[in-house]
Order: sequence, then C-alpha cells, then structure tokens
Amino acid sequence: MMHYLHTMLRVTDPEASVRFFELLGLHETRRFDSEKGRFTLIFLAADEDSRGVGERASAEVELTYNWPPEDGSAPEVYTGGRNFGHLAYRVDDIYKTCARLQAGGVTINRPPRDGHMAFVRSPDGISIELLQKGEHKAPAEPWASMPNTGEW
Repeated sequence: MMHYLHTMLRVTDPEASVRFFELLGLHETRRFDSEKGRFTLIFLAADEDSRGVGERASAEVELTYNWPPEDGSAPEVYTGGRNFGHLAYRVDDIYKTCARLQAGGVTINRPPRDGHMAFVRSPDGISIELLQKGEHKAPAEPWASMPNTGEW
C-alpha cells in the first residue's frame, strides 16, 4: 500500500515563496530548520488536506531552502528544473517495496539503509522518495551496506 505525501520544491527566497503559496490558498503547517544540514523545510497544505498546525497534512508542498555556504560564497542557483525536488510516498514496508522495484529492473539510487527512506527515479529521471510508514525498520541487508547509485 502506498500514500502520496508531498512534492518538494527548492526555493531561493523562502518567505516570498510562502507568500506566493498562501496567495494560492495553501497555509504553512510546519517548519523544520537543520543547523547541521544547513537547510529549512517548510510544509504547506490546502485547508482540505490540513490536519492543523504542526501536523503532517494528507498532501503537502515542501519548500526546501538550502542556506548559503558558511564561507560566504554565492548560494546555489537552480537551473533546468533543479528546483523541482521529488515526489514522496509513504509505504507500508520499505524493504518489500524496494525489493519489488529492484526485481522489476528499477535502480535503488538511495537504498533504505536506515529502514526509513529510499530514493528511486522514474524512466524520465523524476526523483521519487519512499518513506517507511510508522517507526523506522531495523537496518537489514542487503540494504544496510548497499551504496548510493547515481543521483537521487
């Protein structure tokens, strides 16, 4: 079983982007800042999809803001659709889902080493994030030691 979660877009001005999506009718439901990863995630949803502030909505837009480099160099510029990040789906069993995809000839670009998250790509190169429903599964082979392949 699979459930659509969100579409991720990279943004260069998070507040301007939030204002734009609010004009469209979406509202911010939650925000996460990662000092270590140097990024901010902002989740927005339509009223019909929202479960309240701080809660994951049934369908969301995720705005990802990658902070400028600490060394003062220029921030990343997104060209050629790079600002579109990925589609995300919650799955009942990430290991079974990845095994089924792999058996069907799909490359597991980012294996679920953590028992929680994997990435694959569509035939057209669209990145798809798979997230384990509920708690993370215990790390298991062959996934735990499988390296990344290509881009994700």
